[in-house]
This record gives sequence, structure tokens and C-alpha cells, in this order.
Amino acid sequence: MAESSENTLKVAHQAFEYFTHGLATGDWNHFLEMLTEDFSFWFPIGKFHGLNEGKEKAKAFFQYVSECFQGGLTLTLDRVTSNETTVVFEFRDEGKLLGEPYKNRIAVSFDVRGDKICGYREYLGSDGKSN
Repeated sequence: MAESSENTLKVAHQAFEYFTHGLATGDWNHFLEMLTEDFSFWFPIGKFHGLNEGKEKAKAFFQYVSECFQGGLTLTLDRVTSNETTVVFEFRDEGKLLGEPYKNRIAVSFDVRGDKICGYREYLGSDGKSN
């Protein structure tokens, strides 16, 4: 059990590093390579609201995120919580959303299978202007 949890944490931390890089630069290639083919994700608002399935849908979503935050986002990691299969990252992010100042509190969870991410859920925490 401890070995499984350790691997889950290791894989999720690597994915989060790539996720952070994608948010900052718009380069999602390494993050996308870590996703399973049957990857699914849940997003709380907008055009990707609800459950989305498949790696291609994920690619479209993360490209859309980069279009909305063209200057990139900077993250400050606050907390990491994990169990045998899922890791939750709580962070604050800051940048410009469609050119307007943006700050938020976010929680994302990564479901890990082997050395890949098979699921992602995102939760937004504030009004987009404070954190």
C-alpha cells in the first residue's frame, strides 16, 4: 500500500510540474504525454463545463486555457493531499484573463493509474480577482 501511494504521489508531482509549465508557457506537450488515452476531466464552468472524455478533448481544453491566459499564469502551491490513487493540489494563481487582472484559488485533483494521469477535476475558489 505505501509503495502504491508513493508512486501515485511521484507521478502526480511530475504531472503537476508539467501542468504548471503549461499554464506559464502554453506548452502542454509534456503534460499531455502523461495522460492515458481514456483520460477524463471535469471542469466547473464555461464551454468545457461538466465531464469531458478523451485525450483529444483534453488537448482542446488546455489549448483553450492558454488562449484565455495568453500571458501565462503563475502558481503558488499551498497544499498537497493524497491517497493511493488521487492527489489534490491546492494553489493560488495569478495572471491576466483575456487581458484583465486575474487571481484565484484553485484545487485540482489528478487520478493516477500506473505512471499516467487518467482523471482530472478542477474546482475554482473565488471571484477571479482575489486570492
